Amino acid sequence: MSLVELLRNADRIPALAGLTPGENVAVFEYLTAILYASEHVPESPREWRRWVEDRESLEPAADWLAGEPDDRWDLFHPDRPLGQNAQLAPFLEKYGVGHAQLVIERAGDYNQFFDKSHLHDPDPMQPDIAFRAMLTQHTYGLGGRAMAKASWMGPQLTYQAVARLGGRIRVIATGQTLGDTLRLNLVPGRDRRPTFNYSWTDGRRPRRTFRSGKEPRLPDGRADLHSFLGRSVLLRPVLVDGRVMVDRVLLAAGELLAPLPPTYLQDAALTRTTNYEGPLRPNAERAIWQEAHALYAAAADRTKGADLYDRLADLPDRTVNLWAVGLISRKSAASKWVSDAFPYTPGLRVDLKWASDEGSAICEYAAKALWAAAATAREAAYPSAKPKDRAPQIARFNGARDMWAGAAASFHALLDSVNAGRRPDAGPLETFAREIRASTRKALRSRLASLPPGERGMRARILSEAKLKTMLTAAKCPDHLRGDPDD
Repeated sequence: MSLVELLRNADRIPALAGLTPGENVAVFEYLTAILYASEHVPESPREWRRWVEDRESLEPAADWLAGEPDDRWDLFHPDRPLGQNAQLAPFLEKYGVGHAQLVIERAGDYNQFFDKSHLHDPDPMQPDIAFRAMLTQHTYGLGGRAMAKASWMGPQLTYQAVARLGGRIRVIATGQTLGDTLRLNLVPGRDRRPTFNYSWTDGRRPRRTFRSGKEPRLPDGRADLHSFLGRSVLLRPVLVDGRVMVDRVLLAAGELLAPLPPTYLQDAALTRTTNYEGPLRPNAERAIWQEAHALYAAAADRTKGADLYDRLADLPDRTVNLWAVGLISRKSAASKWVSDAFPYTPGLRVDLKWASDEGSAICEYAAKALWAAAATAREAAYPSAKPKDRAPQIARFNGARDMWAGAAASFHALLDSVNAGRRPDAGPLETFAREIRASTRKALRSRLASLPPGERGMRARILSEAKLKTMLTAAKCPDHLRGDPDD
């Protein structure tokens, strides 16, 4: 389906269905950029609300796109290839590699490019797949060295920066259709002079030269922001059985974003730790639902002023999902996409925040109790262990990871119940805490099964289970979680 068809049928399409959550976000960002470029956007919060409630047609944006010159949207234009940097053309034939480099999940560590065999594929890539993979690179591309030589266009060409969404969680308010979702996430107000980034060489603005140091810039509007060219990319077309395909690519550094002001971070859930303050980031150690309280805090507290959550508050009876997506990486290698969705009705934002806060506190305390029980088991089972062996022994008996894995479904059930109108303290939290208490007991007993047989193992088991009971009946235990784990 073409971009024009997507916009024309947006109210008949439930949602985008790409290969990964990141690809879906990247295509959504591009559609949003087209809406801003077409100037078919609400001009005020009041008009935004009317757009959402009356399902304003997106046909004008589709008509604008259909009326654009074809050569602006040509993926293989010799001088202005869509989304690409034609200045890489002299180097593509000799230095281009397999199209797998274009796909974030397949490219591997950008620094480990000595053996490039994993990037080659005997079957060329379809242009539509290559286009979406390119958009994903512009949106989520990771940092690190590129397979580009400084002699081509300058020493900075080889240093890829993390793309705009590569280091944070993107939150999108989703409705019943793609059209609903697009309207919900539009920021009211038109760009003064919309700038859409058709290609690196479209002549609409000066680009980086790569010969000097970093040259970051601020977007000059939302069309520019959502179509930002985070990579220099060039695709090589090849004719296969009469069809144009992509067989090789070059990928190098792209444009650099200056630190974005709050107006360009409409969806960001801001967090603060000892070493970091800023938008919520993906975490390899914690699932997104474990940070849901940050999303509900952003929606309930609205400390940033006029943003996505502030506008949603004007729709008190409208239920949406807050869809959160992030890319977890190890340095310059992608690890996995993470995504989750959380129900949200603005009129229930206080109850949802409280339920999320309490649910998170219950799980965090249960995890601490499991660690304490594991430490007790280790000390009783291996009292003479070497210092270097203590941490792995505790990890062996610690059921916190098992508890967290089993808690996700219960946490979502808690939020769904509250979002349906039930007060958190009138049953949902009690049910959730009871399930977490049972899961905690089960996780510990499963881990203690690895204790050595005999009297010492039995003693370690008794002491560990007693420690868990002490933790779960202590005064500091969250109210709803407090109770005998055997009950």
